[in-house]
Amino acid sequence: SITSDHYTSCCPHQQPLHLSAEIMPRISAHAAPMKEIASQDIPQTMLALTFAGRTSILLSTLPTPKIVHPTDVIVQVSIAGICGSDLHPFHEREKGIAKGCITGHEFVGYVVAKGSQVDLQLGDRVMSPFTACCGTCFFCASAVPCRCCHPQARLFGWVTEDELEMTAEERTGLQGAQAQYVRAPLADSTLVKVPTEVTDNEAILLGDILSTAFFCAEQGGVTLGSSVVVIGCGPVGLLTVMASLYLGAQSVWAVDRVPERLALAAQLGAIPVDFSACDVPSTIAAANGGRGVDVALEVVGAGAALRLAFDSLRAAGTLSSVGVQTDANFPWTPTEAYDKNLTYRTGRCPARHYMQKLLAVVADKTNERAQPWTSIITHTMPLSNGVRGYEMFDKKLDGCIKVVLDCQGEQ
Repeated sequence: SITSDHYTSCCPHQQPLHLSAEIMPRISAHAAPMKEIASQDIPQTMLALTFAGRTSILLSTLPTPKIVHPTDVIVQVSIAGICGSDLHPFHEREKGIAKGCITGHEFVGYVVAKGSQVDLQLGDRVMSPFTACCGTCFFCASAVPCRCCHPQARLFGWVTEDELEMTAEERTGLQGAQAQYVRAPLADSTLVKVPTEVTDNEAILLGDILSTAFFCAEQGGVTLGSSVVVIGCGPVGLLTVMASLYLGAQSVWAVDRVPERLALAAQLGAIPVDFSACDVPSTIAAANGGRGVDVALEVVGAGAALRLAFDSLRAAGTLSSVGVQTDANFPWTPTEAYDKNLTYRTGRCPARHYMQKLLAVVADKTNERAQPWTSIITHTMPLSNGVRGYEMFDKKLDGCIKVVLDCQGEQ
């Protein structure tokens, strides 16, 4: 379905915790306030969402994570997101995640414990990309931290069956962030301090899907005057519409079949197209001088969506794909690509790189191209309701577009 929301040891000894007697971070009215935390108040157990098999998530009580490496921190999670890419292992389109693994990779929170080699301070409010990164390897230095080659640079929320049996020191896979606490390795190069003028909801979008939206649009070459089609109007798709408009696109067609999502796309300034009610390429060509768009942006992660993006693109156009693809083959032939003079670009978003540069974008509310980035967040609920949150997001119930979990409020 085109409307599916798809998107994906240095020291063998445990390091001593560096805990404050009392943490009172400087926060703004925009940030979720953090309670006073004394070192003895960090609990031994916590609530977390865990993978329990195909289409099954459980609310579990688990040990609170501890410092493993000297570059680790423990983050008390304020809010966590349910992301479209969480649905890949949820439906087992991607396999390998262990039953019992804590899910999720979008989070904002406060540093409450740190290893001996960490410069971040206790009480710092931080956001995180979906993967850890070292900041110094070839790929990090090349602005592609999502491909960091450090052994601890893994995806949050992905521990294999074999690793689940290992000790924390032996394991390289990372537990997820849909929990009250999460361990973040390589903390100084992975986490980003959140300025007071940026809200928690803005920060959680920066950690993955807003960065992915700008990455998709920029690698597609969206610029002033571009004609653009966005295939899929889930959270990433709607943010990609906004990113395209921010970058100066003249016309943006937004393709989906869910009425609430198409309505929001229209409110944002896009031209909504219900793919179940018309022939999308013909509809776009009729409104675009008889040709396809300059840039096609595919954010679903399905062969049908990729093909629709291809068919909606003019000759010598660019197709940018950020949907997590699980098909074995392209939905077009080499001959078709040659005949279209296709430029095709794809890959995982280097979120840590984009987070830093997009801070100014979300903080500047006076820019004439500023967008209502957080308007895609339709549901906020306690972590304890996270199982229901997965169901609502997966089945698109109650107009659900994006779910944010409150991990510290009343559970």
